Amino acid sequence: MGVYGVIHNQKELLVIHKNGGPYTNRYDLCGGSLEDGELLEEAVIREVKEETGLDATIKRQLGSVSYRYPWKYEHYTDNVHIAVFYEMIASDISVLGKISEFDGQDSVGCAFVPIDKLTSSNSSPLVMSAKQYLESHSFSTDSQDFQEWEVLAVAQY
Repeated sequence: MGVYGVIHNQKELLVIHKNGGPYTNRYDLCGGSLEDGELLEEAVIREVKEETGLDATIKRQLGSVSYRYPWKYEHYTDNVHIAVFYEMIASDISVLGKISEFDGQDSVGCAFVPIDKLTSSNSSPLVMSAKQYLESHSFSTDSQDFQEWEVLAVAQY
């Protein structure tokens, strides 16, 4: 389970360049797992800061979505990823990209990307859910079940 920030301006979405896990080499939303004792809201604010350098505030929780896809990791063959989405506002985007360096950091950069450039070929399912929200102004909490999933060997960003 993880928490994810949807930060946008006009027709662009803030995404990270993912370098770990099933979304490697794709655009992904800034976010991640909770630390011990952390509330959802605390976790998403911390994750956004770690992965983008931005201080952000929560506008509202959009909802949660379960994603299931095949992914061989350790002794598992499938993954169910439960994501809680928050629409957020960044206060000062001049610090964008000043990301923290630490063990387990799975972002190698971030950028605002035009929504029409985000596709299922270059983005995580989470980014596609955020894109759908920004285009329709309605957030779907329907689970998504992928029969196939490819961890990309080459960056698509």
